Amino acid sequence: VKAFEGELGRLHGLPPGVAASSGTAALHLALLSLGVGPGDEVLLPSYVCSAVLHAVFHAGAHPVLVDVDPLTGNLDPGDLKKRLTAKSKVIIAVHLFGLPAVMDEILAPGLPVIEDCAQALGAKFRGKMVGGFGEIAVCSFYATKLITTGEGGMLLSHDPALLDKARDLREYDKRDGFAVRFNYKMTDLQAALGRSRLGKLETFLKQREILAGVYREYLAHLPFTLPPSLPERVYYRYVISVQRHVQDLIQGLTQQHVESARPIHRPLHHHLNLEGYPGAEMAWNSHLSLPIHPSLSPQEVRRICKALQLLIKENFQ
Repeated sequence: VKAFEGELGRLHGLPPGVAASSGTAALHLALLSLGVGPGDEVLLPSYVCSAVLHAVFHAGAHPVLVDVDPLTGNLDPGDLKKRLTAKSKVIIAVHLFGLPAVMDEILAPGLPVIEDCAQALGAKFRGKMVGGFGEIAVCSFYATKLITTGEGGMLLSHDPALLDKARDLREYDKRDGFAVRFNYKMTDLQAALGRSRLGKLETFLKQREILAGVYREYLAHLPFTLPPSLPERVYYRYVISVQRHVQDLIQGLTQQHVESARPIHRPLHHHLNLEGYPGAEMAWNSHLSLPIHPSLSPQEVRRICKALQLLIKENFQ
């Protein structure tokens, strides 16, 4: 575990991280390390995995949802400014689908920022690797992530005091003074797998980039908006935007033995019965995630594209 923490820290130009049992656990530790608790407001995008919302509630804080850019799914800095209050404590900036959030604008309000890099390991923003902009960054190594430990996560920071606090909270055994702590440890078996995968990260990212290029070539003439093709992003998901028929396309692809999905199961404002998130709503109604992972071949991607072409031709024109 210590070796894995050191290697991931060095990749980001940061001290050794704090490995945890999951990305959600790492995010919970990050919030607690920043002193977040009852009465505090944590700002987070509505269009994100519900794990982020769970971590905020685990810390006892109040979530304040922020709208997103409907094309990228990333946090909208303009809407962020409108939702700041005197109780605002921390901002969680999620680098969604491997596309870096606009960090300079998110940092502008001056609040501590937690970067959620679960889907963006290896991505850069203006020449600097994501994870090094905010006070804390969290990574996830779930089975579907860019590298995996089966289950697992890690907290990174440039601040030794925050790392020490997270490391203290991570486990409760053999402590002289009592405080409420957690059993959030990563196992050595998980870390060994993580180290082997981390050594292949560059290869994995390159293969994903090649597959994204195949998608761009074969889908360019179809009625879709393709994801932004930026040199510093990574392709955790390949998410296209369609004007309508998202669920019909998912079902049609399933019938042709192609697994696809809405990349976010349900935006968080649905769970909290809130209104006023047109960007997140538009993203949820238009985004379609297509298969992309290192073991997929360009030939298989071309078959997926042909399946989409056939569906559009037969049903949606």
